[in-house]
Amino acid sequence: MFGDLFEEDFSFVSNNQCGKGKKSKSKDTEPPARREFTKLSGIKNQGGTCYLNSLLQTLHFTPEFREALFSLGPEELGFLEDINKPNVKVRIIPLQLQRLFAQLLLLDQQAASTTDLTESFGWNSNEEMRQHDVQELNRILFSALETSLVGTSGHDLINRLYHGTVVNQIVCKECKNVSERQEDFLDLTVAVKDVSGLEEALWNMYVEEEYFENDNLYRCGACNKLVEAAKSAKLRKLPPFLTVSLLRFNFDFEKCERYKETSCYTFPIRINLRPFCEQSQLDYSEYMYELFSVIIHKGGCYGGHYHVYIKDVDALGNWQLKEESKLMTEEKVQKDTENIKEMENPLTILKGILSEEESKQIPVDQLGQKLLEKKGMSWNKKYRKQYGPIRKYLQTHSQIFQLSPDDNKVSLKEMYHKLQFGSDSQGQGLQSPSQNNDIQWTSESLCTALKDSASGSHWFDLNDSKVQPIKEKDIEKQFQGKESAYMLFYRKSQLKRPSEAQANPRYRVPGHLLNEMDAANIELRKRRMDCDSADNNIDLHLHLGSHYKLSNGALHPSLSRKESVLDLTVDKRKTLGDLRQLIFQLLEFWEGDMILTTAKSLPAGLHLYQTLDGDEMTLGGIGLADGADVFVWNGKEVGGMEVLPGLDHEPLLLNVLRLAGYNEGGKGQHFIESQHVVPCSAELSTLWKALASPGGIILMNSSGSDKEVENWKVVPEEDMKKTVRSVGLTDGSSILVLDSHDQSLVNVASGNLTAFMHDISWLQVKNFCRLEAEEKQVKITATVETVMSDIKIKAIQELQLGEELVNDSCLRPINRNGKLLSPVPEDYTVKEAELKMGSLLGLCHGKAPTSTQLFLYFIVGSDLQGGPEMEIVVEETASVIECLNLMLEKSGLPGDNWHLRRIDWCYEAGEALSEEGARLKELNVCSGDTLVITEGKLPPKGFLKVPIWWYKPLMHFGHQESVQDQVNCMTWMMGALQVSPAGDSPAYVQSDIGLCYAGDVEISGEAFLEDLKIQAMTLPFFQELSVPSPEFLRAWILESRRPGKLLRNNQQQLNEYKLGGRAEICIEPLQKEDNLGPSDLLLRVQMGIPGERDYYHSVDLVWDISKECTAWALRHRLAAHYSLPVEKIEIAKYFPEKFEWMTISSWTQQISKRKRKKKQESLQSAPFHLKDGDIIGVKNLLLEDGKDFSTVRDDIGKETQRQLAMEKKKSRQAQRLQNNVFSVGKVTTKHRKPEVALSINVGIFR
Repeated sequence: MFGDLFEEDFSFVSNNQCGKGKKSKSKDTEPPARREFTKLSGIKNQGGTCYLNSLLQTLHFTPEFREALFSLGPEELGFLEDINKPNVKVRIIPLQLQRLFAQLLLLDQQAASTTDLTESFGWNSNEEMRQHDVQELNRILFSALETSLVGTSGHDLINRLYHGTVVNQIVCKECKNVSERQEDFLDLTVAVKDVSGLEEALWNMYVEEEYFENDNLYRCGACNKLVEAAKSAKLRKLPPFLTVSLLRFNFDFEKCERYKETSCYTFPIRINLRPFCEQSQLDYSEYMYELFSVIIHKGGCYGGHYHVYIKDVDALGNWQLKEESKLMTEEKVQKDTENIKEMENPLTILKGILSEEESKQIPVDQLGQKLLEKKGMSWNKKYRKQYGPIRKYLQTHSQIFQLSPDDNKVSLKEMYHKLQFGSDSQGQGLQSPSQNNDIQWTSESLCTALKDSASGSHWFDLNDSKVQPIKEKDIEKQFQGKESAYMLFYRKSQLKRPSEAQANPRYRVPGHLLNEMDAANIELRKRRMDCDSADNNIDLHLHLGSHYKLSNGALHPSLSRKESVLDLTVDKRKTLGDLRQLIFQLLEFWEGDMILTTAKSLPAGLHLYQTLDGDEMTLGGIGLADGADVFVWNGKEVGGMEVLPGLDHEPLLLNVLRLAGYNEGGKGQHFIESQHVVPCSAELSTLWKALASPGGIILMNSSGSDKEVENWKVVPEEDMKKTVRSVGLTDGSSILVLDSHDQSLVNVASGNLTAFMHDISWLQVKNFCRLEAEEKQVKITATVETVMSDIKIKAIQELQLGEELVNDSCLRPINRNGKLLSPVPEDYTVKEAELKMGSLLGLCHGKAPTSTQLFLYFIVGSDLQGGPEMEIVVEETASVIECLNLMLEKSGLPGDNWHLRRIDWCYEAGEALSEEGARLKELNVCSGDTLVITEGKLPPKGFLKVPIWWYKPLMHFGHQESVQDQVNCMTWMMGALQVSPAGDSPAYVQSDIGLCYAGDVEISGEAFLEDLKIQAMTLPFFQELSVPSPEFLRAWILESRRPGKLLRNNQQQLNEYKLGGRAEICIEPLQKEDNLGPSDLLLRVQMGIPGERDYYHSVDLVWDISKECTAWALRHRLAAHYSLPVEKIEIAKYFPEKFEWMTISSWTQQISKRKRKKKQESLQSAPFHLKDGDIIGVKNLLLEDGKDFSTVRDDIGKETQRQLAMEKKKSRQAQRLQNNVFSVGKVTTKHRKPEVALSINVGIFR
C-alpha cells in the first residue's frame, strides 16, 4: 500500500519536477517529465493512495464510463471557479474526475496528480497516507458519484453501467411453492478459500442448491408446516460491466489474527455466464464477458501495494515490448542484408541492365562494359571466380536470358520481361533495384505493422507513475502468491468501440477541457524550453591573479574572497573567445596578456593545472563544468614569484607526528601533530633533512589507518631517492618522525613500530585495602600488552603502600554500579583481561585467582535480593560437592542437607547442579558466576522429588457445607490475586477447588504412575483417609495452582510425562475406580437451578471423543445424560480465569450437501479449546427460558478484576510519569496504526 511513499510528484497541476540537472532549481520553475514511450500517463502516489490510483485507472480505461462522465456539461455540474461563491452548487467530485481523465488523456506529463480530487473528497494529508481497501473504495466512490449526480442527466450512470440483480429462491418439495427475494449488486464478492477459481466460486453460489431436510426443515407459507425444501440463487440481470471482488483476506480464529489467502485462484480472460443466470434463452453474446482490468495486491493483510493490469480497449497507448522491439530491429537488419545481397546478385544486376535497354537486346561484350560502368568493376574481377565466364553464366540461366544463334547477343525472354514480380529458380526476386527501393520500412511503419497484425487490444501494467506494456499471458502470474489478483473487471463482449475512437485520445472530450489541456501543453513546452536553457548555464569562479600570492607552495588570496574571486554565469555553448571578451569587459583595469588556467582548491591551497587554448571551442567542449575554478593571470608569475602549474607540481599537505615526553597528568606518552606542505615531486631525502634531526628516522603509514601499530613502517634507505607521490603519500597522509632517543619503539630487525599513541594509555586504580583514612585513586600508564602484575606493582608504588601488599593483594574491575567484579589473573595482559583503557580497578586484599581457578559469588537461602553475597576462590577441577562444602564452611552452615543451584536470568534460583561428582569446568561454571545454596538434598540421579497436593473440588457455596481441611494443611480457595508469569495485569480468580499440601515423594523416573499413587498413599495425610486402591485416585499436573493436565494411564512411566524438576502433582479422591481411555474426555458438568443464577453440584462426565468432538456430539451426550430432548438444552463452557461463559452453538444453520461432507470444527480447537476438567454448564429450556449462564459470583469476580486492572493502570501511569522525569530519549515500540473507516464527503444536491 505504501509503495513509492517518498517519490516526488510529477504533476503539472499541483507539484512539478524538472528534468535531470546538476543544479537544484525551485519546484515552481521545474516542468514535469514527459510521457514515456507507451504514451500513457500514470498517476502520482501521494503516500498511500496506490489503491485509489488503481481504481481510477480502471475507470479511465472504461471508455463508456469516461464518455458518460464527459457528457455532463458545466450547465449541470457547475464551474470549479464558483466553488467559493455562496448559494452556488458545484458538483466538485465529478468535475475533478472529468479534469483528471482529461489530463490522463491529453496532458504531456509522466504522471497526473490526484491532489485536487482527494481534496474534493474532504481528505486531509493523514487520509492520503493511510492504508485502505480498494474494494471498500469502489463501493464508497460509486455511492459518492451517485449522490453528486442527483438531479442531472447522469443520475443513473452507475446504475446503468454496473447494476445487476440476484434472485434467491426457496422451492417447497411438497407443494412446489416458490418463495423468492431479489437483491441488487454493483459487484460480486466471491470466496477464495478452498476454491480453485472464479468459475467454481460462481458454481457454488449460483448453481449448487442447499437442502432443508431431516432436523433442518423449512416452514412453507403455503403448506403452513415444516417441509423439505431447496434453496438456490441465480443472476437475474447482468450489468454491462461486471465487477468481481475476491475475498483474499480471512480471519484465523486459532491465532486470532487476519491472514491473506495466497493459494492459486484462476480466472478466465473470457467467461460465459449462461450457467449462472436465471434466463438462458437469450442470445449467446448476452452472456459473454471479456476481462479488461485486474487490480493486484502485493503484500499482507496489514499493508502492501496495489497496481493494475489494464486492457487498452481504445488503443490509446503505444504497446511495444523490449523483446518485440529487438525482434523488429533484427528483422529490419535481416531485410536490409537481404536487399544488399539482392542488389549484389549478378542475376538481378544483369536483368536490370537488359530491362533498361530500349532495344531489349545487347551484344554480350557491351553487357560486360555496362556492368563495369554500373558497378565500377568488371565481371572477371567480381564474379568470374564464383560464377565462371559471363557467356557461360548466361547460358546456364537460359530460362531467363535468350542468346542469339551465334551467342553474341543477349536479351530477356519475353515472359520474364513482362513480369513485374516473380522468383527465379534460386528464389531471388525479379524486381529491379529501383523498384525495390520504392518501399521503405521505417521503425514507425514496422511498429504500425506489428500493431495492425496483432489480434485484439494490448495490456499494460499501470503502477502509480510507471506504465509498462505486458503480455496477456502475464496475467496468469497473478493467480497466486503474495502478489495476486484482488479485483476483476469484465465487460460485455457485445460492447464495441467506434472506429473514430481508436487511437484518438480527444474523442468525446468536452471543448472546454480540450482548450484547457491545449493551453497547459503549450505552457509545458515553454517551461521545458526555459528549463533546457537554464540547464546549459554554468557558474564559473574567476580567481584574479593580481589578488593572490604564492605561499608555502600554493596560491592564497591576499584579500578577502569577495575581492579576490569573481562569480560569473555563462552559457556553456559560448566559445572560449566569448568568455575572454566578457572578462575583458568586466576587468577594465586589466593590461597585457590574459591567460585562463583551470584551478582547484586543495588542502594546501589553490593550484593551477591546464591552460585553456582554442578561442573557437565551446566552454562545454573544453571541459568546463558547473562550479569550475578558472585562474586569470599573465601566465608567468603571481606577485613576482614564478608559479609552476600541472600535476607534477601539486602541493601535498602532510600530518607530521612527533613523540612527546611523559605528561604530568598521568596520560603517559602521546604524540604532537603539525602540518607541512611539500611538492609531490620532492624526494623523501629532502623531506627527511627538513624534518628529522641527525640520526632520526621517518615512518610511513602503509594502509592509511593510524590506529594500528603494524601499519607503520620505517622508510628504508633505498626509498629516500623516491618522490613523495611515488611512495603513496597523498593529502592528509601521516608520517612519524622519531629522534634517535625515541627509536626504542621500533623493532630494528623488521622496521616495525612496536607501540603507538592509541595503544599507550592509562588505567585507574583505587585503593580498597583501607590502610589509610582515605581511598586514593591513581592513573597507571599501560598498553594492551602490559601484564596485570606490573600494573599492580606500579599502583602500590604510586599509592605509597607497603611492599608486603605485592603478595597479598589483587586487582578487581569495578562496574558502573560500583560493584567489585571477579579479580583478574596476574599473568594476564590488559588485552587478555578484556579491559578497556580508562577502566577503574580496585586494589583489594587477597590473592588473585590463577588461570586454573574460579572466583565465584554465592548466596544462602531463597531471598536473593536481601541476602548477603559472599565470595570464594576454588579450583576449576573441583567437584560440585567439594565446592558446596567450601561454601558451607565459609558461611558457617551446619549439616549436609543442602544443594547448589545456578542463578537464572530473572536473578532467581534456577537449575540445580544435580551431578555432585561433576567438575565445575565440565558444567561450564565460569569466574564471576553466582550460585545459590538451597536447603534440602537433591534426589539421586534418575529420581524425581515431587510435591504432592490433596485436591478436592469444592461444592457450590449455596448448596454445600464449607470444606474443613486438616489442621496442618494449607488450602487455596483461589480467591486471591494472581499475576501471570508474563507479567500481565493481575487477575482476580475464584475457583471451586481446594488444595492442601500433603508432602513430598521421592520416586524413580522409570516408575509408573501407579507407583506414584501408592507412595502418595503412604504419606501421613493420606493415611487418615480410607483409599482402597490407587484406582480410586486421579492424578493431575498442577499448573498455576490449578489442575492442568490429567495423568490418565497408571501403567505409564513418569519419564514419559516429562514432568521436569519443578513439577507438582495433585491427587483427587474418587468414589469409584477411574479407568479413563486415551480417547475419553473428562468434563465437570453442572445443571442450572431454574429461576436462580446458580448451579447444582457438578458431576464428572466421561465423553468418548474417538469419533468426533463437535458441538453436535456434545449436545447429544449431555441430553442423553440428563434424559432431555436435544433441542431443549443450552450448553456453555466456563472460563474461570475470566469469570465468563461461552455458549456452545446449537449448530442448526443450513448446510448444503456438499458442505456437510466437510469436517465440522472440533471443540478442542479455537475458540473453546476443550480439555480434561473443563466446566460445562447446562440449561433446561423446559423449565427456564433464560440463556444467561453467569452467576452472582461471576459478577463479583469481574468487578474485582476490573478494580485491580484500574489500580494496575494507575500504577503504570505513575511509574511512566516518573520514568519520563528521569529519562530522556527513551526508545518506544512502534505500534501498528489503527485502521480507520474510509469516507468521501459529498454535498447535498437534492
